[in-house]
Amino acid sequence: MKKLAVFASGAGSNAQKIIEKFRNHPDMRVSLVVCNKPGAGVINIALMAGLQVLMIERERFMKGDAYIPELAAAGIDAIILAGFLWKVPDNLVDAYRGRILNIHPALLPAHGGKGMYGMHVHASVIASGDTRSGITIHLVDERYDHGDTIFQAEITVRPGETAESLAARIHELEHRHFPVVIEKFFTEPGGPPVERPAESLSS
Repeated sequence: MKKLAVFASGAGSNAQKIIEKFRNHPDMRVSLVVCNKPGAGVINIALMAGLQVLMIERERFMKGDAYIPELAAAGIDAIILAGFLWKVPDNLVDAYRGRILNIHPALLPAHGGKGMYGMHVHASVIASGDTRSGITIHLVDERYDHGDTIFQAEITVRPGETAESLAARIHELEHRHFPVVIEKFFTEPGGPPVERPAESLSS
């Protein structure tokens, strides 16, 4: 049984979908939710699901042991970043090399890097005039939004689209695909191939 730790900073909608996906899974489950923001919605989601919550502070996470002892004590096999807004420090990347997945709300390498999160990403897509956007699920390495791409799904940016309307449609993609890709990556030999299916979603 693989034990997953979900790292999140905000409302936790992706975390909730992941928790639900693996609640009764035969091969893996979410065992720990890690949060860096007191009062974040994801904390209540975790507690309602009966999960342990690990609250972390920046200095120890970024410049100390990155809470690796707590993750090891909980038997964590893999880390899922679901709206986690801090950069993962190098020592945590080393400890879980090839076992940290992140979801980014754009088609990397476009609209990625430092400062590119949440509504900033969608505003950048709109400002650029791009006709396509989507999600990228990727492995985490020492650089922002840089690790190997595992999966991408695309939608068309509509005429008159706003950052807010695009964000809502991207959330649909995240909720639809992230739990499934996590399952495939950690249960199929070699993980899933990189996929870039076109999506047509209403919002």
